[in-house]
Amino acid sequence: MSGGITRGVLFVHSVPRAVCPHVEWAAANVVGVSVTIDWSDQPVAPGLLRGEVPWHGAPGTGARLTSALRGWAHLRFEVTEEPSEGVDGGRWSHTPELGIFHAVTDAHGNVVVPEDRLRAAVERAGDDLELLREGIDLAVGRAWDDELEPFRYAGDGNPVRWLHRVG
Repeated sequence: MSGGITRGVLFVHSVPRAVCPHVEWAAANVVGVSVTIDWSDQPVAPGLLRGEVPWHGAPGTGARLTSALRGWAHLRFEVTEEPSEGVDGGRWSHTPELGIFHAVTDAHGNVVVPEDRLRAAVERAGDDLELLREGIDLAVGRAWDDELEPFRYAGDGNPVRWLHRVG
């Protein structure tokens, strides 16, 4: 892997049991090593499973993971990629209903909205504050966050990931 290494996490928020091996296979094809995800029940969607796996690879791996998994029925997921030398971080969110949302992220995981996108939202809205809110909500991926938020929390008995190093 020339050009540096970065890391991230693949969060699978909901997936049918039969699709789990295919998710692992697709992720392994992208990262180049065997991927095994510790699957657990998704309390928000009975019958579906959830899991997560850290990864490391060349910058751009997050986008490749997202492309490999997009469009599968009942598959809700997020991919994060940490910033690396000369490359911004990113977060990709996917739901069957909304498709993919991508955002550049800073060192703390906050969404960074490019100035052109903000200018376009302001210009489109004119004096209509509700249209401005809609434009900003779209720029930060609020619809994806609203849909995924219930799926993000671990249910009773599911492991909680503690962060040992932040920043």
